[in-house]
Amino acid sequence: MRYLPLTGADRAGMLAAVGASSVDELFRDVPAAARLPGPVDLPRHLGEWEVEQAIGAMAEKNRHSGRLASFLGAGAYRHHIPAAVDHLIQRSEFLTSYTPYQPEIAQGTLQYLFEFQTQVALLTGMEVANASMYDGSTACGEAVEMARRITGRGRVVLSGNLHPHYAAVVKTLGALHETEIVQGAPAPAGEADLAPALDTETACVVVQYPDVFGHVRDWSALAGAAQAAGALLIVVVTEVVSLGALVPPGAMGADIVVGEGQGLGVGLQYGGPYLGLFAARQKYVRQMPGRLCGETVDAEGRRGFVLTLSTREQHIRREKATSNICTNSGLCSLAFSIHLSLLGEAGLTHLAALNHARAVQAAEALAAIPGVTLATDAFFNEFTLKLDRDAAAVVEALVERGVLAGVPGARLWPGDAALAGHLLVAVTETNTPAEIDAFAAALREVLA
Repeated sequence: MRYLPLTGADRAGMLAAVGASSVDELFRDVPAAARLPGPVDLPRHLGEWEVEQAIGAMAEKNRHSGRLASFLGAGAYRHHIPAAVDHLIQRSEFLTSYTPYQPEIAQGTLQYLFEFQTQVALLTGMEVANASMYDGSTACGEAVEMARRITGRGRVVLSGNLHPHYAAVVKTLGALHETEIVQGAPAPAGEADLAPALDTETACVVVQYPDVFGHVRDWSALAGAAQAAGALLIVVVTEVVSLGALVPPGAMGADIVVGEGQGLGVGLQYGGPYLGLFAARQKYVRQMPGRLCGETVDAEGRRGFVLTLSTREQHIRREKATSNICTNSGLCSLAFSIHLSLLGEAGLTHLAALNHARAVQAAEALAAIPGVTLATDAFFNEFTLKLDRDAAAVVEALVERGVLAGVPGARLWPGDAALAGHLLVAVTETNTPAEIDAFAAALREVLA
């Protein structure tokens, strides 16, 4: 296909259509500091090899998790992914350009989605899971909409310790349906009981497990309170590896469990694509968004797989659709399923135990430094430190010492001075004891 650039008249017509007088006005919402003052200074002609060298040199100016000791988390976690995962998902049987529109023909695709659903249901302790969604935050938004449909109510209670990006997605979708959303303030030391916030108009209460500050909490009592109020309990899991060690949300009475599956099989890869997990009780299956694959037999009794439910607007009448975000993240769900299959139950348990042990080691070393207080008492592989100064400045100083120390509170809650001194630290199996010691030594030096 030939490249046909837009003419000046084309651009003027498009700007007029959106009501902008110039390109600068079109991008007026982008801060001036984030804009380039002119064209990028690039040579006009280079060979492929020279381009690779030049772009590679530019990329290496970044200080990323592949070069430095990384303790970044807050919803995206660096885990070791076996080489077999990438090798298998790139086989031509799996690596397609788009979702197959005649799914029963693609029995291999349906079978791995069936296996994926089974794995998610077992991990979360729920009765049924779908074939994945776009990512964890949109799965959370879809869960809230599902609770509204089931209960016929329009009030939603969000935990103050729900990841703020997840809360933002829920609020964005809720604004389209005039949903009343109630959310308390974030509580680094642990959140008060949410049961008093429930009433007879509440559709659901949404909590995170572990929460955004790393607290691990038993939600059984809240599940009972939600049931008594006729509301649903939605539990959000942003670190799926934690389910290798923690009591599954379904065992605590959750009605819907959603989460981010990136931690298994899917790398950090600049923030996406990720993998939304979605599981629920069987009685709510017809209100689940996305697609669900089922097992059956054909006319001759042979085992086969079918697309049992698909409630997206392209499959059924738009007004009956339960979702229009994304049917499922096929290749990412395959990577998840392969990684988890390679680990097995014993392997996942061992991986989770290793994550927790390294996190405990790091928490003890860091909390022993003057000016540092551990704010999270019970955690899995992520905890929060309270520093005696601005955490963002400390993070910058630690980057200069070769450590990506974590996510400062100002990054997640900009403008909230009470959280500016908090630092979220994630520790996985990729962080060696030597890295943890180096982190502690560097932090001690910066805070001295």
